[in-house]
Amino acid sequence: MKKRFLSLGLAVMMAASLTACGGGSKTETSAAAEKTEDTKAADAKEADTSAAAEGDTTAAAEGETAAPAEGEAFIIGGIGPITGAAAAYGNAVKNGIDLAVKEINAAGGINGYQVVYQFQDDENDPEKSVNAYNALKDAHMQMLVGTVTSKPCIAVAAETVNDNMFQITPSGSAVECVANDNAFRVCFSDPDQGKASAQYIGANKLATKIGVIYDSSTEYSSGIYESFLAEAPAQGLEVVAEEAFTADSNTDFSVQLDKCKEAGAELVFLPIYYQEASIILKQASDKEFAPIFFGCDGMDGILSVENFDTSLAEGLMLLTPFSADEAGSQDFVKAYEAAYNEVPLQFGAGAYDAVYAIKAAAEKAGITPDMSVSDICDAMKTAMTEITVDGLTGAQMTWNAAGEPEKAPKAAKIVNGVYVMQ
Repeated sequence: MKKRFLSLGLAVMMAASLTACGGGSKTETSAAAEKTEDTKAADAKEADTSAAAEGDTTAAAEGETAAPAEGEAFIIGGIGPITGAAAAYGNAVKNGIDLAVKEINAAGGINGYQVVYQFQDDENDPEKSVNAYNALKDAHMQMLVGTVTSKPCIAVAAETVNDNMFQITPSGSAVECVANDNAFRVCFSDPDQGKASAQYIGANKLATKIGVIYDSSTEYSSGIYESFLAEAPAQGLEVVAEEAFTADSNTDFSVQLDKCKEAGAELVFLPIYYQEASIILKQASDKEFAPIFFGCDGMDGILSVENFDTSLAEGLMLLTPFSADEAGSQDFVKAYEAAYNEVPLQFGAGAYDAVYAIKAAAEKAGITPDMSVSDICDAMKTAMTEITVDGLTGAQMTWNAAGEPEKAPKAAKIVNGVYVMQ
């Protein structure tokens, strides 16, 4: 599919709602331009540091981290769920980091130093995520990519701020994930996703009567729902049904769907993860209820649900910063598929961009691995507001001092089983 930006009207609204003031001179880098022409060559050219070599992620997942001699390499840690219900997200992030690190090392590293990469499984559990963080600290981690999901990210952020450890999450979207000045993110925050969704639906006149089905037990879903609800009236949208579920009641959505249908919802907004969405689509089909369904970044992955009839997702729309079918993503997609034998999700693309953001900021700041964790963090905090990254999840991405990315949002529609950017 061909990559296209949103309509001019939406772009203007997004500029007003998602762009904050930034200043200073900017250093520009392109994730695609930094890549070697043949990723297989990057795989073949193993770094001298053990965790950056072929077996790094396996050892790290088992807690067997290894550190180089002090000051010889940058040590980047990653945390996310690679087992359990959210494993698809965590594995995508793990692979995205791995691919970027291999490319960067093959191209000469960061400021002339190789990068050691280690990853820990948190099973999407805050307590286990903190344990994973401590294990990486024991392995002399200097910068963190993670965590993947919001609750664990909030828990780990409370630790990184105490240590003044630089942190960038590819996908932790709750506001609290980047509440501290040492933390940044690649994805949009939950409020920004909710507001942008309402603006997109309104600007493109997709519907006027909206039903919402959301998970009240997660910060992710609740945060998006609340900001969507606040923005809807300004976009001429009438929310005719607001139906919640929890993690304990996420298998039968008959009541929620019936209420949306009875209220005359023309579009049902689903600020939820793809696992529950796949069940909703099946049950809606059984009820012969066929509104437009519209989701956010948590919807990515619905086409890969085991035993799911993907024809039920035909016409589904979602805000997503990345599509594996975009022309501009093909070098990354081919390299990812060759290395991991699967199509990348946006979570992998976000992690890949996070590592290249680290590279750009580290080069802007001129940091070296013999610096303390705190000194590295202080330098990176300033440099992150002075760089521009032309990444997979956004062109000309910048970051403000609050840790939020500034980039244009994009939407996709599932057509014939693939994402078509709108």
